[in-house]
Amino acid sequence: MLSLFLKNLSILKKFLFINFIVFLVIGILTVVYLDSIQPSLIKDKTSNHIKTLNNTIENLNRLKIKFNKEDIRKFLFSTRFLFQNLDRVQFFDNNFKLIGDTDTLDLDPRAFSQRLDKIEMDDLNVDKDQKKEKNEIKKNKKSLIIFSKLENYLDSGDFGKPYTYIEESYDQFLLITIKNVLKNDENIGYLAISENANDVKAAINERKSFIIRTAIVVGIVIVIFSLVLNRYFLKPIRNLVTYTNIIREKSTKKSNIENIKKRNDELGILSKSLDEMTSELKKRITTAENYSTDLLHEIRNPLASLKSASEIISETENKEQRNKLIGIVSNDVERIERLITDYSQMLKDEAAISSEKMIKIDLKKIAVSVVDDFNSIYESKRSIGIKLKTNAAKDYKIFGIENRIEQIIANLLENSISFSEDNQEIAVEISKKKNGKLSLIVLDEGIGFSEKDTNKIFNRFYSNRPEKFGEHSGLGLNIVKNLVELHNGEIIATNNKNKGAKVEITFPMA
Repeated sequence: MLSLFLKNLSILKKFLFINFIVFLVIGILTVVYLDSIQPSLIKDKTSNHIKTLNNTIENLNRLKIKFNKEDIRKFLFSTRFLFQNLDRVQFFDNNFKLIGDTDTLDLDPRAFSQRLDKIEMDDLNVDKDQKKEKNEIKKNKKSLIIFSKLENYLDSGDFGKPYTYIEESYDQFLLITIKNVLKNDENIGYLAISENANDVKAAINERKSFIIRTAIVVGIVIVIFSLVLNRYFLKPIRNLVTYTNIIREKSTKKSNIENIKKRNDELGILSKSLDEMTSELKKRITTAENYSTDLLHEIRNPLASLKSASEIISETENKEQRNKLIGIVSNDVERIERLITDYSQMLKDEAAISSEKMIKIDLKKIAVSVVDDFNSIYESKRSIGIKLKTNAAKDYKIFGIENRIEQIIANLLENSISFSEDNQEIAVEISKKKNGKLSLIVLDEGIGFSEKDTNKIFNRFYSNRPEKFGEHSGLGLNIVKNLVELHNGEIIATNNKNKGAKVEITFPMA
């Protein structure tokens, strides 16, 4: 259910939702921690109370102190060191009557004198009214709390054990521990220890304050990070999605992908790759459409000739004329077949090139292999010799696809052979140029180019062809140009100074 809910959210909403869940879990754990820290801190203080209670009761029994005001007062003066770290210790008899209180020891610093009679005499010199008023205020303020709890302690299951409780007001966090006093297994009174535990409250408040501040800072960081995430990452991604939708729907809407392409991070690289991929797909689609249009145009000419010849054949009785028309039909059929075959192969090559990887290859080694293959065919067939010439350079390495380089050289040689007469020579020269590039030149002794703009010969189905050019589809040089550009090379066609044509290709060295 949760995965389905998250699936329908945007990245920003997912981020905020997950952070909210994490924040909520941390908040719950924090509340649990704060609830557990107070008992832990109180427990430490309570253990000190219990230790003091036990020591006090032990001293009372050992000294055989009676539970009356006189004996308890003497006991408090003689054992005051036991209570020096506590705020208040009170003694109650069985009737819950206060018979001893350490607060009375705080009335005057001289109360801790070792001579009890001297203290009592000094007490007479203190203003009796002030002393009485101060004592009453303290009794009314603190003792009433203990009185209300003593009866509860008497009836509770904790009777006989130390009983601790908390009294909290706006300015005081009071920790009180009560225990009954037994003498010869008889209950003779009660002992109560009170301690101002504001340090516990301060520690808890400090932790609460720290957690609240931390939560606020984390919340601000999450908000800032969300804004940055949305501004610099999610918004550009949405723009890329919009761009892809525009392409898919063939819409005329404008996209701001150019702004994203200016970025130097991964999104900028992604947008550039996406735009280049889209441009390449558009280019391939346009090329395919142009190929189809050109192919249709090229097929129409031999079809028209084929149709005319076939119509005339049925009406021609002259054998010589008939044979001539049959030859035309055969050539046109061959022409159409070659067009379709080469066009189909070209489309297959286009698809294969996209999946082929370029590696470091030896241009000279490939040229030697292709030249040897052509010599084995055309030396005996037409007495056309192909010679390979290289300069002193040893390194002829380029980055490329081996079978595509073979295709380039083979197409150039086939083109030169189609323009050459029998017993002529074709030269293939490979050299290293001064600019660090490799040069591949194919020279023939044919009729050369009649065009002033020799770039036209690389167009598909270029019409200015030699005789018997029906043996070729007219796609060879166009394929060569496309493959050369695929290898980041350049191709130039010119006429030789004396006779024939010259085609030069330059490749960047590996």
